[in-house]
Amino acid sequence: MTETQAAPKPLTINSDMGEAVGIHSFGHDDALLEVIDTANVACGFHAGDPTGIRETVQKAANAGITIGAHPGLPDLIGFGRRVMALDADETRDIVRYQVGALVGFLQAEGVELDHIKPHGSLYGMVARDESLMHAVCDVAEQYGVGVFGMAGTTHQRVADERGVPFTGEVYVDLGYRADGSLIIVRRPRATPVDLATERARLAVTEGVVLADTGDRIPVQFDSICVHSDTPNATDVGRAVREVLNTQTGSG
Repeated sequence: MTETQAAPKPLTINSDMGEAVGIHSFGHDDALLEVIDTANVACGFHAGDPTGIRETVQKAANAGITIGAHPGLPDLIGFGRRVMALDADETRDIVRYQVGALVGFLQAEGVELDHIKPHGSLYGMVARDESLMHAVCDVAEQYGVGVFGMAGTTHQRVADERGVPFTGEVYVDLGYRADGSLIIVRRPRATPVDLATERARLAVTEGVVLADTGDRIPVQFDSICVHSDTPNATDVGRAVREVLNTQTGSG
């Protein structure tokens, strides 16, 4: 490696957390905090409430991991997984509102915001619409943080254009279509651990994911997402950590 070459970023595991409302909890946050590197905290629109945000921030801070904002669409009933018609101003407003709420709790704990990662259908919307991704980048620039998203999509193209740090993701508990888009399900399903392990191994060692058609799709990523609300999320998270430990020596 020459002096001008930067060392490759270590691969990480991230998870969407704090996705609860009141006494109703939908994730395996506590167990996953033991194996992940960064938490994307729900900010109140698709899930999450003030007490839940505070508790999630405190737990993640105590675990010594980074914390990002996970803003979603204002759709508690649909868990933010139903597409809405939003313009850039509306998108910027809902993202800024939610990120601002999380930052208040982070500041109370003496922790800095690490990144912004849109949730659910908002994630897909800003992957396709440049004006909406510019709105997300406006908020990222305001707080001086990067964004998480899918490499090769509008997520990355706009972030790169704006000079906003970008972290590409790959998913082991969701399927992919042949065009590289994610297959989003309304209700979380268990992913067989063997399947999640193989998906992680292929991504890490060969840089590909398998589409539902069997096609091999090249993927660039710096982080593997493990959703906290699937029935066997903890087992999947541990399996992914084992793959990273074995293949890259990280962890």
